[in-house]
Amino acid sequence: MSVTLGIFGAVALLLGIVILASLLTWVERRLLGFWQDRLGPNRVGWQGTLQIVADLVKIFFKEDWTPAFADKTLFVAAPVIVMATVLLAFAVVPLTAGSGIAPDLNVGLLFFLAMTSLSVYGVVLAGWASNSKFALLGGMRAAAQMMSYEVFMGLAVMGVVMLAGSFDLREIVRAQSKLWFCVPQFLGFVLFLIAGIAEAHRLPFDLPEGENELGAGFHTEYSSMKFGMFFVGEYAGIVLISAMVVVLYFGGWMGPLLPPAIWFALKVTAFIAFFILLRAALPRPRYDQLMSYGWKLMLPLSILNLGVTGAAILAG
Repeated sequence: MSVTLGIFGAVALLLGIVILASLLTWVERRLLGFWQDRLGPNRVGWQGTLQIVADLVKIFFKEDWTPAFADKTLFVAAPVIVMATVLLAFAVVPLTAGSGIAPDLNVGLLFFLAMTSLSVYGVVLAGWASNSKFALLGGMRAAAQMMSYEVFMGLAVMGVVMLAGSFDLREIVRAQSKLWFCVPQFLGFVLFLIAGIAEAHRLPFDLPEGENELGAGFHTEYSSMKFGMFFVGEYAGIVLISAMVVVLYFGGWMGPLLPPAIWFALKVTAFIAFFILLRAALPRPRYDQLMSYGWKLMLPLSILNLGVTGAAILAG
């Protein structure tokens, strides 16, 4: 019975993530319109909610074209890898203390880092298999950006691991029962958040998809459901990074008065809105500035955070 419930829970979680990723397309447009003093979608359905349906219809019924000059096997496999790795990473995200969906893995954090690392293969394969200069440049940019910022992301979370004494995400949340880690690990939180934005290649770090110079970057040649999988993967990545920030630094499901699941949802929603606000407010840097910023600033700061955390633990 427990196995059956676990399967149903996993399927419900995956469907919920896909539906939430679709819903975020409308939420993003409405919030961008509000913050930039314009309307956004408001004609199709109540407050433009049926715009989601219009987008889905377009994705489903648009011609599923594979370029004759592309490597067809890798071309099809790339979006599958991107979407699958993001969805698999949600398997270890604890929504509540006893949700029964996320397994109690003592290496849950490592599994999350592994899945985010594997997603780069889908992006690189998309750029390579498209046999297009724009797509290849976008894939190369994404590979360099994601692999670079994974270094800082890994170093940033080590401070949390040292304080909690575990890679188990539930244990990390329980260790914040008295004080959220965003206080003693504020620098680590900022570094992880910036690295997460770069991992999800969202503005201002969306240079792999830089419309000004690369068209649509690594997915320039994609259409229909294959493009839709990249699309869902990107928005699911926003939810994933927001959820991990909440789990690692903001006490996960913990909070007064309200049920744990509500607290978790509210915190994740706040960070999703922050991701969207960045798109509304910040310009895109040059690619060399992005890489220089990572290696010359974020790497030293992440090492400093690790050293100070270790010294504080030894002194205590």
